[in-house]
Amino acid sequence: MTSKMKLARIEKGLTQEQLASRVKATRQTIGLIEKGKYNPSLHLCIAIAKELDKTLDDLFWEGS
Repeated sequence: MTSKMKLARIEKGLTQEQLASRVKATRQTIGLIEKGKYNPSLHLCIAIAKELDKTLDDLFWEGS
């Protein structure tokens, strides 16, 4: 899960700080989500997916 989000963020050329600013979260929150140590709200998941031009499945579905 988390590595998919990190890869998508890097592909977009965004730092954790930049992504956090765009989705109104902290850099620490983005880092914890990427490490799998924080369960984001659905609202935050949707904001991240939109910002990274990905679907929720692309970023957060563990089966793929």
